[in-house]
Amino acid sequence: MMNKMPVTLLLQDLKHTDETVRDRATRELWRLWFEQKGSTGLALLRRVQFLLELGDFDKADELLELMLEQQPDFAEAWNRRAVLYYVQEKYTEAIALCERVIQLNPIHFGALHGLGLCHMALGQYRNAIAAFHQALAVQPYSVENQRLLLECLLKLN
Repeated sequence: MMNKMPVTLLLQDLKHTDETVRDRATRELWRLWFEQKGSTGLALLRRVQFLLELGDFDKADELLELMLEQQPDFAEAWNRRAVLYYVQEKYTEAIALCERVIQLNPIHFGALHGLGLCHMALGQYRNAIAAFHQALAVQPYSVENQRLLLECLLKLN
């Protein structure tokens, strides 16, 4: 089991040629990020996710606001808020949130991917390309980021 595997080893495993190893490392990093603030933080993030799925964006945002006031270093709470804003097509606000996540956790491939998506939605293809390159530096086998990077490159021509 990988429960206490150091982040440096997980990052190496993201670059492994074996997809099973990469998938395991990806899941373990997400688990670490979601559990950063223990079981209470995890429960609150799950509640936020439930509210997002219900489409109750106002309540999700209120809960995230409370979490971030109490724990401003909780990178995954910032990332969940970026997801919320992306879903609401508040791309500029989501970009700022993704950048905050990356300040707190520079290897957060989810926030790097989200940053690329937001720039892409705004037609800022050069910025999107830069973000997808950063995401691929962490997770080089991400087919989705490779595809989106190529799509942005084609938009420049």
